[in-house]
Amino acid sequence: MPPKAGDAVPDVTLQEGTPGDEVKLKDLFAGKKGILFGVPGAFTPGCSKTHLPGYVSKTDALKEAGAEVVACVTVNDAFVAQAWAESAGAVGKVHVLADPHLELTKALDVVLDAEGKLGTKRCKRFSAVIVDNTFKAFNVEPDGGGLTCSLVEPTMAQLKAA
Repeated sequence: MPPKAGDAVPDVTLQEGTPGDEVKLKDLFAGKKGILFGVPGAFTPGCSKTHLPGYVSKTDALKEAGAEVVACVTVNDAFVAQAWAESAGAVGKVHVLADPHLELTKALDVVLDAEGKLGTKRCKRFSAVIVDNTFKAFNVEPDGGGLTCSLVEPTMAQLKAA
């Protein structure tokens, strides 16, 4: 079952930039308020045209709403995640974190069976508001891949309320 308000952020290590650049999720959100969102994969249409660009374009509004950190997790290797972050203008605005072994995806129970379309299991689209390593809100797209509750606007409204 995916996390609910009050649950702790799982203790997992992701990658940012290269496979050797590890990011502990608990360190990223320790003492901070922010947003974590997940996508099925870098360079896929919905992720590249709508999901990540929405968060990148609203960076200033997210900061005004209280976000100290905004992070995106994708089930890709660190090199692909970094290339995607660069191509989307996300560097310095949104941490694009690689979850190549689905560690976080499994811990959050948001595994998407995308073997038919993408060749492997991926991450369902989700968004979460986190305050000091505690989930204040967690949203999973009903079909795992849609673009409704995990987009920037509804998540920013939850951030403001947290």
